[in-house]
Amino acid sequence: MTLDVIVFAAHPDDAELSMGGTIAQFTQNNLKVGIIDLTRGELSTRGTIETRQKEAKRAASILKIAVRENLHIPDGGILRNKANLMKLIKIIRKYKPKIVFAPYFNDRHPDHIDTSILVKEAVFSSGLAKIITHHKNIRQEAYRPKKIFYYMQTYTFDPSFIVDITGCHEVKMKAVKAYSTQFFDSKNKEPQTFISRPEFISYIESRSLFYGFQISKQYGEPFYSEEKIELDLVAFLKE
Repeated sequence: MTLDVIVFAAHPDDAELSMGGTIAQFTQNNLKVGIIDLTRGELSTRGTIETRQKEAKRAASILKIAVRENLHIPDGGILRNKANLMKLIKIIRKYKPKIVFAPYFNDRHPDHIDTSILVKEAVFSSGLAKIITHHKNIRQEAYRPKKIFYYMQTYTFDPSFIVDITGCHEVKMKAVKAYSTQFFDSKNKEPQTFISRPEFISYIESRSLFYGFQISKQYGEPFYSEEKIELDLVAFLKE
């Protein structure tokens, strides 16, 4: 199977929180999307590996993605080493996505930063024919996605573009709330965390409102590109 888009995330729930609306928009338009979680989030204060796995599966179903895989890299130990790099290269060559999304490279959580840098290196290295990889004992062809874009997590940035997710905001929030162990629940007596406070979900919704306002829409999700993006003004004027 080939995919149109791969979203790489350090932990299950990162993709949904950061760009769940954009993912839903892709799948609603019959584009094939995969989410690749690097870790199982096993260091999370709340929940267990098993509950997080069930929540990730439920969120994937809500977003109607084609593929969700976990690379089982240790949580809190996303080392930028050859072994982890090769795992990502194999995934990129396996699914041949046109576009890759990764966490923005400056963030509160070191895992997000390490994932960002590792993904960028993998996107480039995947196109190098002299790096040899195999899948099911078959040698993989070199392949490089067309673009890599970065999504926002905790730290903000000046977006290169904003996606209107007004029609998909409810789906996004439903997917986010599938992670019931991680976010506010008055019945959950586990320790409070940065994201389990009741105001965190309000922040996620407010951020979507803020970036939607920037493009005269109700809800939006921001993205950053290190490369310049072409704009077809003729096509824009003919819309």
